[in-house]
Amino acid sequence: KLCGYLQKLSGKGPLRGFRSRWFVFDPRRCYLYYFKGPQEALPLGHLDIASASFSYHQPEAGAAAAGDEAAAFEVHSPNGAVAVLKAATRQDMTYWLQELQQKRWEYCNNLDAAKRDSRTSPTPGDFSKGLVAKDNPGSILSQNASAERARNILALETSPTDLVGEQAASQPAPVQPSAINFSLKQWSTEIKNSMSSLRKGNNENRKSVFYTTEEWELLDPTPKELEDSMALEEKRKHLAEGSKGRRLTSSAFPFDFGRIPHKTRRPLKDMIGSSKNRNSSDSSPTEWYSGNGNKLVSELQLKYQSQQEELEKLKKDLLSQKELVRLLQQTVRSSQYDKYFASRLCEGVPKDKLELLHQKDDQILGLNNQLEKLNLEKDSLQQEVKNLKCKVGELNEQLGMLMETIQAKDEVIMKLSRQLSECEDNTSSQSGAVNSSMATCTNKELQELDRLKDNLQGYKTQNKFLNKEILELSALRRNAEARERECQAKYTSLEAKLCQIESKYLILLQEMKTPVCSEEQSPAREVITQLLEDALKAETSEQPEQAFFKPHLVSEYDIYGFQTVPEDDDEEKLVAKSRALDLRSLSLSENREISTGVKWENYLASTMNREMIRCVELKNLIRSGIPHEHRSKMWKWCVNLHVKKFKDSTIPGYFQTLLQNALEKQNPASKQIELDLLRTLPNNKHYSSQTSEGIQKLRNVLLAFSWRNPDIGYCQGLNRLVAIALLYLEQEDAFWCLVTIVEVFMPPDYYTKTLLGSQVDQRVFKDLMSEKLPRLHAHFEQYKVDYTLITFNWFLVVFVDSVVSDILFKIWDSFLYEGPKVIFRFALALFKYKEEEILKLQDSMSIFKYLRYFTRTILDARKLTSIAFGDLNPFPLRQIRNRRTYHLEKVRLELTELEAIREDFLRERETCVEKRDLISDDEEDS
Repeated sequence: KLCGYLQKLSGKGPLRGFRSRWFVFDPRRCYLYYFKGPQEALPLGHLDIASASFSYHQPEAGAAAAGDEAAAFEVHSPNGAVAVLKAATRQDMTYWLQELQQKRWEYCNNLDAAKRDSRTSPTPGDFSKGLVAKDNPGSILSQNASAERARNILALETSPTDLVGEQAASQPAPVQPSAINFSLKQWSTEIKNSMSSLRKGNNENRKSVFYTTEEWELLDPTPKELEDSMALEEKRKHLAEGSKGRRLTSSAFPFDFGRIPHKTRRPLKDMIGSSKNRNSSDSSPTEWYSGNGNKLVSELQLKYQSQQEELEKLKKDLLSQKELVRLLQQTVRSSQYDKYFASRLCEGVPKDKLELLHQKDDQILGLNNQLEKLNLEKDSLQQEVKNLKCKVGELNEQLGMLMETIQAKDEVIMKLSRQLSECEDNTSSQSGAVNSSMATCTNKELQELDRLKDNLQGYKTQNKFLNKEILELSALRRNAEARERECQAKYTSLEAKLCQIESKYLILLQEMKTPVCSEEQSPAREVITQLLEDALKAETSEQPEQAFFKPHLVSEYDIYGFQTVPEDDDEEKLVAKSRALDLRSLSLSENREISTGVKWENYLASTMNREMIRCVELKNLIRSGIPHEHRSKMWKWCVNLHVKKFKDSTIPGYFQTLLQNALEKQNPASKQIELDLLRTLPNNKHYSSQTSEGIQKLRNVLLAFSWRNPDIGYCQGLNRLVAIALLYLEQEDAFWCLVTIVEVFMPPDYYTKTLLGSQVDQRVFKDLMSEKLPRLHAHFEQYKVDYTLITFNWFLVVFVDSVVSDILFKIWDSFLYEGPKVIFRFALALFKYKEEEILKLQDSMSIFKYLRYFTRTILDARKLTSIAFGDLNPFPLRQIRNRRTYHLEKVRLELTELEAIREDFLRERETCVEKRDLISDDEEDS
């Protein structure tokens, strides 16, 4: 399977870059799907390889590195879009190009053969099993020998690395230049994939739903990281409170005085250290990327200056904190004075003395404040003096260094001047020879450079021309394919018209066999008139010069192996062939509408990397019909869905064990099974003779089931169910399909001797007829027609031998997914389809005769499905279950009464001499 990691160029502007994607090639449509990762459910998009061309990617001018995009290649789509993909190595790129070219070659060569006759010889899919798959091996066109030889000569032998193939899914994605791996263009698909990942509930890893590499993992923080984050948070709180404190007055301080010293003692040294660490960590990438010493020195100076500035800020914060403490102390002192004065006032001290004391205290406080301010000014002045002295020292040092530099430069100038004068004196005589030799060398180098430039330009021009030529050839090939598709569509349309004309011609022949009175208007004349009109329309719409070969419209057997035209009765042969032609025309018309097939392809592509689950989308797809190439896979999945609990409780090789026991030991059902084998589907080539392959498989499945379920053993009808299942399933899967129908879908006693469950379902069906189709039910009651004699077999064998094969398998598609309710839906739909025709019949004999064959005249599966799942809604399963319970009790009471009547009859026969010679059919058989 061609799959693996590639990087796709996407995005716009500054976000443009290569993003790692998981690519999977789908050989059914020749599409290259790309996902965000191997575990994703929905693809982000696809590339059409069948109509694409490949070329090496030319890196843009000014690329960062010469080999940055050396392993990149381009995929040119028919609409002009160009997808740039990059592999991990040139070896992987060569392998991808070789494989994609090979897949495109095989797909294009097999495309015409696969579409030559999709109805009579469909190419089976990868999962096709059973008897039908062996009839359609799929034809391959003979390839051009010279083209094959050329491709083999140009092919390169390469082997992939670990990033290509199914084993690459377990490998981590390759490191990509851009850490952004989220696609804004396909945001809806990204969200669906994320929700799908959440629903899976995978607890093995704790990655984000949008993870791509290990850089996006959501990990728990370490204890050290928690401490660092708490320290930073504490620092921010401390700075915020410090700045707030500077704005407060001395009148009100809602702080805890005991915590202020702790906050002012701690942070200076730690903050400086963390600031240094942060600055050093921020500057490390710059140091790593710098290439010269001057840039490094300048960056170090900038870093030093920033640290000095931060140190000054911290010192200012410290001074502000000291000022805050001083103000708080003054507030405490003033409050103590007020308390003291209040206590003295209460003791009777004169007011004039108190006022004098207040004044003195105010003067003392003012002088203290002035003293403190002067001390602060003194400290600041002393600090300024120190700074000025440091600056003066630094300036003196710089001045000395400059003087030394000037002196050294003067010495160098004098030395160079002496050397220049000496060189002028020594080389004056040799200047002419040296100049001529240098001019010669320079001319040669310039000529070589011009030649290299010309060669480079020539190679560029040649490369552009070859790429353009390749793209033009690909465009011509695409145009040829488009013309071929148009011709194919035209051919299909003409074939459908020809089928309709031949069908009418056969009807005309059938009508001509019956005697027709000349006085009356014969139906044959209407048919002849219609044929003439159709012929005239065909002649006017098509050019008479165009001639098409007549295809083989109706083969002996259809794709399921059923005989299309019987061999015994001529009249029935005409009717069957006419019906087959109508069905062929209808199928050709439906094949031109590819919407259903595209929906199936898209759905299966979305489930390529995940398991299918029951959902509304899948139910609607199955109701529209499973394509022939996917039916084996879907039937097996449906069966496993219903019998998973049975399979889990059995041992490996359970089916083979049952079959071995049934063959070695005496089995009471084996005799009846052998009698019914050739009577199962005599009109199907897989069961027509003892040597047919399906006969032995049918025998094995029925014997194994009779040994598993001895209460039923074998019942007529089970053989037809198994025969239909074997057309698409292997023996063991067909066995479990029978278990699903008998033990899961149908009620108990459905296939026992009494057929109790079958009788109950007929009464339930009568109730539904009176509710859903009251006019038709009243019509049957009026003429006393018991239509359950016809429908009983529909329910027992799920419409086998009752409808045409196309409709039969579409019914089975829905039946295996939804269960027995589908039988009721389609049984009612068949009657509703022909309701008007039945209402026109006015006697019981004609009604009953029409009911025996009318289902074979229904050919439009799409209309029938629309009636079954649209016009008959609502159709709750709970209603069917309730009515089954109700009628089951009634039928059991009736059977009890019949058994009592039978026993009375036996006793009476034993006592009466005249009735002793009478025996029943059961007694005669025994």
